[in-house]
Amino acid sequence: MPEHPLASPLLAGDRRALARAITLTESTRPDHEAEAQALLSELLPHTGRSIRVGLTGVPGVGKSTLIEALGLHLADGGHRVAVLAVDPSSARTGGSIMGDKTRMPRLTVHPGAYIRPSPSRGTLGGVARRTREAILLCEAAGYDVVLVETVGVGQSETQVAAMTDLFVLLTLPNAGDELQGIKRGIMELADLCVVNKADTDPKAATRAQTELTAALRLLTPRGAPWRPRALQASAVTGAGIPELWAAVGAYREAVDIAARRREQTGAWFDDLLREAAWRAFQAGLDPARLRELRGEVLAGRLTPVQGVGTLLSPVPT
Repeated sequence: MPEHPLASPLLAGDRRALARAITLTESTRPDHEAEAQALLSELLPHTGRSIRVGLTGVPGVGKSTLIEALGLHLADGGHRVAVLAVDPSSARTGGSIMGDKTRMPRLTVHPGAYIRPSPSRGTLGGVARRTREAILLCEAAGYDVVLVETVGVGQSETQVAAMTDLFVLLTLPNAGDELQGIKRGIMELADLCVVNKADTDPKAATRAQTELTAALRLLTPRGAPWRPRALQASAVTGAGIPELWAAVGAYREAVDIAARRREQTGAWFDDLLREAAWRAFQAGLDPARLRELRGEVLAGRLTPVQGVGTLLSPVPT
């Protein structure tokens, strides 16, 4: 099989080739999708050599600022850092609204870092449709740390936990009732909780850290290989950033990341299978019959359950 023209420059760390490859995977054109999968097949043996960290938090928690501080700490220490920043999408153009790249100006120009903002385009879970593929491409390009920043608009920001090795939840010192504000669902997935902007109110930050520590202790099953931790940090002063990275290192020592990734890959396969099955089912539907049954449901002559059941039942001959 001939080598894809982007493969060699991407493996050599060419940032422009990496950008073009990610753009290719994000395309919805069938020919581009096929080309992207061919490229990924070539690059697959060169992936999997990074630590993948997902970060989420409510708007205003300082995700981009903390990611820049962490990224600079790592890049200055010799790591190659890729940041996949998933932005909310414009309802009008479909493009990114926030422009996270402009909010990390120092990291953007660092030779050891690469930042890629991608619009979510309505994908649920706080990530973009092709974030998984983008992670693989960054790994093939030689980035040994991949940071995935979610949209951060609510409690659906959990899909990132299904594609990263470590899930970090950011919160604020004065967010009010911590447990009510963060909610149990997303906290159950967090491997680390970080009280950001701790310098703004040290006492409140310590109180929030204590409350989070107690909550995490209650939510963690007995015998779990990793006990989630609550930390404090300040992206502005840099306090707590080395401790955050040290906690990531401790997590890598405690958790079987290879097993976690196999489980995630299986779940990804199942998701794609369901998506393909749904597309195949839709392609085989009679549009007229679908409109007729939908009309019956909207008119109140059938319940939605009856309508779907009728649609799935064989048509009498």
